Amino acid sequence: MLLSQLNAAASPLSQEQVQKLQGLVAELNPIQQAWVSGYLAASANAGALTGGVAAAPAAGDAAPLTILYGSQTGNAKGVASKLKEQAESRGLAVKLVNMADYKPTALKKEKFITVVVSTYGEGEPPEDAESLHEFLTTKKAPKLDGVKVAVIGLGDSSYEFFCQTAKDFEERFNKLGAETIFQRADLDVDYDDEAAKWIDGALDAFEPDLKAQQQTSGGQVVAMPFGAAAPAASQYTKQNPFAAELSVVQKITGRDSTKDVRHVEISLEGSDITYTPGDSLGVYFLNDEALVDEVLALTQIDASSTVKLGDETLSVRDALIEKLELTQSYPGFVEKYATATGNPELLKLVEDKAAMREYIEPRQIFDIIRQNPAKLDAQTLVDCLRKLQARLYSIASSQAEVEEEVHLTVGLVEFDAFGSEHLGGCSGYLARRAEEGCKVKVFSEHNDNFRLPVSDETPIIMVGPGTGIAPFRAFLQERDAREASGKNWLFFGNPHFTQDFLYQVEIQGYLKSGLLTKVDVAFSRDQAEKVYVQDKLRKNSKEVFAWLEAGAHIYICGDANRMAKDVHHALVDIIKENSGKDDEQAEQYLKDLRSANRYQKDVY
Repeated sequence: MLLSQLNAAASPLSQEQVQKLQGLVAELNPIQQAWVSGYLAASANAGALTGGVAAAPAAGDAAPLTILYGSQTGNAKGVASKLKEQAESRGLAVKLVNMADYKPTALKKEKFITVVVSTYGEGEPPEDAESLHEFLTTKKAPKLDGVKVAVIGLGDSSYEFFCQTAKDFEERFNKLGAETIFQRADLDVDYDDEAAKWIDGALDAFEPDLKAQQQTSGGQVVAMPFGAAAPAASQYTKQNPFAAELSVVQKITGRDSTKDVRHVEISLEGSDITYTPGDSLGVYFLNDEALVDEVLALTQIDASSTVKLGDETLSVRDALIEKLELTQSYPGFVEKYATATGNPELLKLVEDKAAMREYIEPRQIFDIIRQNPAKLDAQTLVDCLRKLQARLYSIASSQAEVEEEVHLTVGLVEFDAFGSEHLGGCSGYLARRAEEGCKVKVFSEHNDNFRLPVSDETPIIMVGPGTGIAPFRAFLQERDAREASGKNWLFFGNPHFTQDFLYQVEIQGYLKSGLLTKVDVAFSRDQAEKVYVQDKLRKNSKEVFAWLEAGAHIYICGDANRMAKDVHHALVDIIKENSGKDDEQAEQYLKDLRSANRYQKDVY
């Protein structure tokens, strides 16, 4: 029986367990699936030999090191997984848990906790950390006297509330009585080396107590029997991307549109990369060569000068084109560049955080150098810059339909400033400079928090204005390939019907075939009064609530700061209007949906 055919009546597993199992299997290749099958069979046989019931832990059993992670794009999950691997290599008992799956009442049983958490938006926790983040401030949160904790945060220093969620968690654990035994690390986007150092230091701090209690209790670390032949999910990762062929870059907005949106197709042939609808693709890009040459001229650096990046030696020009961030500005660059050049105006900014934010907001790194030219040594300039980070795009295709391809929906970031046109780093590369047939370095990033329902019969509501349509194109392709019977309702918005109806022919085709049950569109500038997707939701208030009551899952993709919040407020109003609940009860209704994986967001 296929996992997609499992349901509560046919399976001894709960719906949540089936969903988790389906998510795991989707990430495994056939060899890995066979290995897991054998492991589970062996485990079941072992259970049968001991009466089929796992022994309850004795009161004196050793407490593990519990790693709680909250991840928006997968980075925090990756760091947490490395922490687990390093702990196990030291012979330490360890438990890795997504905060979304962690029961807060279990806190009172913990002795050793590490928190690995990202921050996004205006200092907000990632989706899967929201419940625990809030619980720690309530009267229900237990006293944690004697508990030892260490926190590591991931963030982006170009945002004002850098690593705020990590700071919140540490403060809240401390207020409950927990002791921080290793200094919190607040890591920027170029975090790999610093994360590795923090992991070593944190484990050094935890190890004596963990090993002492393991010896006292006689406890043993039970290792999963991974053989040497167990392959990784993919050999291609963020650290080792695949050089894929860029097959298609096609503009899908009209000539007179205020937006430039490209449909991008990339071949994965020759790789072992797989993905599931809801996942993202990481894309590395090349900086604009003309702008790089301008930077070299402004700093009076010979393009052929060699520099070191980690263990690699290369020309400064190649480093600036391929390896270093030159578009997204951030305080750390201004500080280092100010020190390197002795620029008094920039040095003054370093002392004033508010002024610094105001300064970097309209400027790319190119602008800062252009407006503050100075002669520099090649290595000094390189040391001022951080490594170029891949940009993540929601995948707009299902492998069930496109097989060894991956599709993206890329909105070109473009704006005028200081008398010249500015383009986004990756979007500018894909839309303007990269040629079809060239190679782009990519990797897939799994997103377990944005998944289709386990049952193909479950109805879904998709809210995706603008490029937020991307994952829903993947959802529809997947449901079409699976011949899913569940109803599908799409809300899409953009400025103009004639210029900005992305994937119009495909959407109309799905509507005609019956795969799409309903489509509601909001073209905000086609009438005197602006109309947005949240307005369309309110207009369909009664039916939206009926779908939710009938078990529908609702998904939101797109802008986090405005659209997603406006849609959330519309949903609160819809629940109040149709159920008689007050604000607090309506919010709880949505929290319950989120806990049941029925309210999911992919926002940025």
